[in-house]
Amino acid sequence: MSSIHPDSIKNIHKLSIAPMMDCTDKHFRMIMRKISSEALLYTEMIVAQSLLYTSKKENFLDFNCEEHPISVQFGGDDPAILREAAQMAQDWGYDEINFNVGCPSPRVCSGNFGASLMKDPDKVAKCIESLKKSCSLPVTIKHRIGVDNNDSFINLNKFVRCIANAGADRFTVHARKAILKGLNPKQNRTIPPLRYDMVKKLKKLNPELLIEINGGFSNIEDSLEALNDFDGVMIGRSVYKHPLRWSAIDQKIYGINNKKPKSASNIILSLIPYIEKHLTSGGKSWDICKHLINLIEGIPKAKVFRNQISIKSIKKELDIEYLLKLASWLKEMGY
Repeated sequence: MSSIHPDSIKNIHKLSIAPMMDCTDKHFRMIMRKISSEALLYTEMIVAQSLLYTSKKENFLDFNCEEHPISVQFGGDDPAILREAAQMAQDWGYDEINFNVGCPSPRVCSGNFGASLMKDPDKVAKCIESLKKSCSLPVTIKHRIGVDNNDSFINLNKFVRCIANAGADRFTVHARKAILKGLNPKQNRTIPPLRYDMVKKLKKLNPELLIEINGGFSNIEDSLEALNDFDGVMIGRSVYKHPLRWSAIDQKIYGINNKKPKSASNIILSLIPYIEKHLTSGGKSWDICKHLINLIEGIPKAKVFRNQISIKSIKKELDIEYLLKLASWLKEMGY
């Protein structure tokens, strides 16, 4: 697979779709690529150690060539293991490697990676150095503004400077701190307050660094405004739950005039060959349709349609003929 040139990292990634566990698999990424040809896509977080010790590496690393530009996100804390994972990512054809230092999951943190690593910037720096030395891809990092009581701006700036010196190419900053004890991952996405002011100050003090903002963005207009202060904006749950609300990404963020409307019916029809190939190779319709149902919103009886797709998928009764009928019904209703 051909990759984009690493130097273009400074120019194309104005908007990215956050890595989300159980969400951003290759099927969702294919749906998202029908909505935007330009936004940077991410894999779900891959634990580097798990990748090294599995015989089925394709289960972790495979993606469709249409998904470029695509970044693989690794979690881990062992520089030697990360070095091998980086070499695999480059060989597999990824455009970028992202290092996760933001996940607040207890399971992740108990393995001494994710957000808990922010407490040990020297170790994070060694991990970044190892990733950089073992491949020619851009190496980026996703992190929080702080962890537990270690949430001062001084500590955040020290952390970023340390990681910048290790060679990180871009910083994606979730503008909330992580609370590792007392809040679950879902609560950590909403309860700690957003502190855009801290990330703005970080960018102002480090204008030479590429700093992307993440957290709380729910529409294109707010994203455009944020691009006045930051080098990029990362979108998470909003684009997963309401993908069509972001159908103007290419036009409004990247200035590309798309003549073909991004409607639910058109997207479903364009995915039929991909879905058919997945089913004939032994895949399940639910693998794709669990993401597809989020396209069905804002229309009469949307909930009924979503339930029908879910039930038919789970019962293995959903076939291409039904999806063609669904797309036809949606088109007749103007969606």
